[in-house]
This record gives sequence, structure tokens and C-alpha cells, in this order.
Amino acid sequence: MPDTAGGEAVREITSRKNERVAHFRHLAGSPSFRREAGEYICDGWKLLEEAVKWGAQVREVMVCGEDRGLVPPGAQMYAVTREVMEAASPMRTPQGVVFTVGMPRSERPESLRGAVILENIQDPGNVGTVLRSAGAFGVPLVALTGDCADVFGPKTARASMGAVFRQRTAVLTLEEIRELSRETPVYGAALSRDAQDIRGVDLKGAAVAVGNEGSGLSPELLGLCAGRVIIPMAPECESLNAAVAASVIMWETFGRGL
Repeated sequence: MPDTAGGEAVREITSRKNERVAHFRHLAGSPSFRREAGEYICDGWKLLEEAVKWGAQVREVMVCGEDRGLVPPGAQMYAVTREVMEAASPMRTPQGVVFTVGMPRSERPESLRGAVILENIQDPGNVGTVLRSAGAFGVPLVALTGDCADVFGPKTARASMGAVFRQRTAVLTLEEIRELSRETPVYGAALSRDAQDIRGVDLKGAAVAVGNEGSGLSPELLGLCAGRVIIPMAPECESLNAAVAASVIMWETFGRGL
């Protein structure tokens, strides 16, 4: 009688050249392949626990070892060797489980009200940290524009600590932000003399945009903004990490009401 988990028979994979292993690797390395497949890859028991908790569509699970209790109904489980796990996992040191998750349906938001907008945030750790903070402070939308790290990349998902499974996100063009800003004012975080202290600006009902710490927001996005805000810092400090700045802004906007 075959071993089962989640209602599906457990299949064994012993070759690193198996087609499912190749599929997992493609998901890890290619954003366009993830979009085409409509799914992404995650590594680790903590992320699997969060995926199950928040009802994410877990599709396939590779496990190296005996612990199989977290596999949700309907997911296909594979029992694999350590070598296969190392080939399939996007991490240098696999945590014993790697799995795929169906992407949520992508829809353009009707409003930017209460959103944080990230522009050209290329580091997946920063994007993941923003998702984590947004989930903690009840931010309704994280919008990404320009050259941002993929929300569904494995490093982003890991840095989000599971927030990727519950936080609403959207990828928008500048033109789409322009159209939505006609109904919702957008403020830009900027290190400029005309920027207002964020503590004195009423951001309720607005959106706030944050750029990368190297060059800040682009002139094009700043041109869409109703105003500019700045986080006060000690004189000897030049700037904040982009994820830290976004987290402070989200706290000022939402966190104080928790």
C-alpha cells in the first residue's frame, strides 16, 4: 500500500535530473517562468506552516526526512534524497522541505488609499521586509513600480516571514499610478529641503512612495506627488535603509492606531 500524505500518494524522487526538480529550479531562477507557470517556490518548514495557516494554494511539496504532517490536502508530496533536495531548493542550505505555491490572481487596485509604493527597490530582502511590516501594521496594499525585486522570488518570500501569503500587492506602471493619484494623493519620501516632517503631515487616506536608498524616487514619480515628506534623523545620518524608511512611514500612518 503506497505511503500517502494530504490525500495524495507520496512519490519518490532519487535523481537530480528529474523533471520536477528542473521545474523547481526554473521557478527559483526566473520571474518570467514563475509568471508563466502561475506559481512560485518557497523553502523551509516555517514558510510551509505559514502557507497552510493562511490558506495559500500549496501545490507540490518535496520533503527530505520523515516529517510530513504539514502537507495540506490536495498537495502532491515527493520524498527526496538530500542530493535531490539540494538540487531543487533555491537556498544554499535547504531546510528539509521545498514547495510550490499558486500565485494569487493579479488585479489592478481600484485605489491607492493607504498604500505604500516601492520604486526601484531591487534587494529582495528589503521588499520582503516591507511586506512583513505592511502585514504587521495593517497596510492594505504594497504597490511596486520600476525595477523592483520580484514579490514572489524565493529570497523575497523568505524575508517576508510568511507575509507574502497574506499581504496584497500589485505591480503598477507610472501611468497607472498617475491615474490612481487623481483620486488618492501620493506623498513622496525625499531628502529635500522642501520635504515636510512626516510627523506633521496627515497621511490618512493617502499613499506614500519610497525609492531606493541610492538615488531615491525618480523625478517622474516625484512629479506625480502631492507633497514630499521626510523622516527626521540625527544630523550625522544621511539616510535610512529603504525597508526601514518604509516601515517607519507605515508605523506613522497606521501603526499608532493599533
